[in-house]
Amino acid sequence: MLGERIPYKMLSLDAFSTWLGIEILECEIGRCKVALTVRPEMLNSMGYAHGGISYSLADTAFGFAANTHGKYAVSIETSVNHIEALEAGDYLTAEAVIDVQKKKVGFNVIEVKRGEETVALFKGVVYRTSKDWEE
Repeated sequence: MLGERIPYKMLSLDAFSTWLGIEILECEIGRCKVALTVRPEMLNSMGYAHGGISYSLADTAFGFAANTHGKYAVSIETSVNHIEALEAGDYLTAEAVIDVQKKKVGFNVIEVKRGEETVALFKGVVYRTSKDWEE
């Protein structure tokens, strides 16, 4: 089904997510789970992962899941709460499931995890345009 293939197409066109090393673990309509491993070049001046790393992982999961409905979807508001410090070598996952989907907007809360431990919480609002994704 086209919707399930859209995140793979998006990732192939996304230089930033590719640089981050994001991989798609699971994907279906309205849901996408992604992962990455924190690398030394992702650390801040204190030796921990820059907050943008967990934010970007969650934002990517959010965008991929939102676009599985076949329409171009863009974020209109996002925020993150960092709960735990992250280090080089940490393997992170983020799973986006469209929690509430209206005709034009969707609402998500995404947990970023290190194993079973929640390390960040991301909230996002997405706007679904009228433009269709094509093969």
